[in-house]
Amino acid sequence: MSEPRFDLAPDSETARPPDPYRPSRRSRTLLAAAFLGMALAAILALIPLPYAVLRPGPAINTLGTGEDGRPLVEVSGAPSYPAKGALDFTTVSVQGGPGARVSVWDLLGAWLSPHDDVYDEEAFFPKGVTKDEVKDENTAEMTGSQEAAVAVALRSLGKTVTERYAVAQVADTAPARSVLKSGDRILAVDGTTISALADIRRLVQAHSAGNEITLTIERAGARRDVTTRTTDVGGRVALGIVLTTDYDFPFAVTINAGDVGGPSAGLMFTLAVRDVLTTGDLTGGKRIAGTGTIDDSGAVGPIGGIRQKVVGAKSSGADYFLAPAQNCADLSGHTPDGIRVVKVQAFTDALGAVEAIAAGRTDSLPTCG
Repeated sequence: MSEPRFDLAPDSETARPPDPYRPSRRSRTLLAAAFLGMALAAILALIPLPYAVLRPGPAINTLGTGEDGRPLVEVSGAPSYPAKGALDFTTVSVQGGPGARVSVWDLLGAWLSPHDDVYDEEAFFPKGVTKDEVKDENTAEMTGSQEAAVAVALRSLGKTVTERYAVAQVADTAPARSVLKSGDRILAVDGTTISALADIRRLVQAHSAGNEITLTIERAGARRDVTTRTTDVGGRVALGIVLTTDYDFPFAVTINAGDVGGPSAGLMFTLAVRDVLTTGDLTGGKRIAGTGTIDDSGAVGPIGGIRQKVVGAKSSGADYFLAPAQNCADLSGHTPDGIRVVKVQAFTDALGAVEAIAAGRTDSLPTCG
């Protein structure tokens, strides 16, 4: 028996019934557009952009312990006391920079977030500087800030802290390069003992450029005299060196800040050292956060990322935030509800504020805004 045959027109519905698995033309168009959109999104995600995004980072209790279980402030050679409460230093997270540049989607997320800020990449990563070099600089700033914090705290307790001025760097073209090394302490200039950084500048600038000058230095514990010549640096007489302040402490105070870099935790570490070296609880058991650089005189300096830091403080549960007076304008209209920002200009201001908060006497505290 032969199979039946059909003679139907090619466009007949009977000749080619609809395929339920075949997408319609409209569906195919939408699918193609979706694939194109996904491809475009992938391309945009791969295009690095020269911006940096600042986000709130964690708040870290200077009276607590680090990830390794060690106290953030350790004292050796003198009595120390456990402290309750919290003195949080606040941080920011920076996304961007060499090797980790942000994408369009990162920027979109930052613009939609009420707490993120977008900056030109060069504000944090200058041209020609690698990410490792930036990290090394931040680490050096943190180390210097910690030493100043210890010095200010000890002096506030009546301890004697002797300052020394050490060579951090010598310019390649400076005559002093042949006689000075990094780490050399300058004790005297032309036989005059140094008691302040200004003494070095004054004694050097008493010469003309190219004059011979004698420096008394300490290297590896040994004292010696070296002779070099002054030079002209930007129209002024100088040695062509970068100095850093070094200290002789009466006992050892170690600050274990982990991977956090930069000088902005200086104020909070100064308060923490003071608290650990005294009986009782400076905070009265309360959680107080803050930020600000500290210099050898106890002055509190401004920092970057203040808006993100106060958000991080609020997230950590702090009710009070110590802020450098020079940063108050940056916080106008950007302070979260439920946290009070106290304005400080010096360590003594901050110490008085913490004592007032601990005692519940906060009505007269100066605030930002």
